[in-house]
Amino acid sequence: MTRKHFVTTDWLAEHLASPDVVVVDASWYLPGSNRDGREEYLEAHVPGAVYFDIDDVKDPDSPLPHMLPDPIVFSAKMRKLGIGDGQRIIVYDGDGFFSAPRVWWTFRLMGVEDVTILEGGFARWTAEERPVEAGPVERRERHFTARFDHGGVRDTEEVARALQTDSAQVVDNRPTARFTGEAEEPRAGIPSGHMPGAINLPGPDLLTPDGSLKDDQALRETFAAAGVDLSRPIITSCGSGVTASATNFALEVLGYHNHALYDGSWTEWAQSGKPIVKGRD
Repeated sequence: MTRKHFVTTDWLAEHLASPDVVVVDASWYLPGSNRDGREEYLEAHVPGAVYFDIDDVKDPDSPLPHMLPDPIVFSAKMRKLGIGDGQRIIVYDGDGFFSAPRVWWTFRLMGVEDVTILEGGFARWTAEERPVEAGPVERRERHFTARFDHGGVRDTEEVARALQTDSAQVVDNRPTARFTGEAEEPRAGIPSGHMPGAINLPGPDLLTPDGSLKDDQALRETFAAAGVDLSRPIITSCGSGVTASATNFALEVLGYHNHALYDGSWTEWAQSGKPIVKGRD
């Protein structure tokens, strides 16, 4: 049985030609990884897939990387990609479960209900020797209506208040060494460390050795082991708002809906003058 918010490669292969299905390549990689999502997309992608560039579909006025655009900007970008109302959106990335959750979350935040992630991503698609194509894909423009969910995103002051009042748990999914300040951040000029009172649950802890999302019971055990109380509100965070969305996705899969994402995440917090903690609380 397919898990909620996922589709299998078998399902996609069967429905690839369906007129109401649009496939979105969301591949994005951390600075310093020596990988370029757009270049890899142009070299090979699922037939008919369009490329959602996280560094282009963003707030053009923010100095921070890939911050959420307003609904008007987002609607215009989607219209040009040929993504419109009434379509079923299937998102994948090159690694399998890395940047696709961010694009899934963005669509959900903009009011799209029918958006899912390809289980195993492009890595599984190619491992199964399914067809690929190269070059850009152009789709006919379609009308896209964005209905922004303000409750799904938080800013720095809201996060600071949540930490001070303990009204929500802040779950940071960066690697432990960056959280404790023992390793550098991938972005130049950004100190490592964490927000006072934040909980560390590294993103890879949500995954199995093959890079798939853990089953429901294992996910619950992982959250519990990290000290996350699933009965209380959660705000997710990471380096720049991309990989934190994997935690939001996992919570939705488990049926927990009282969560939001700190879009500026550590990049914004570390530059805001807010307190930074090294080591473990």
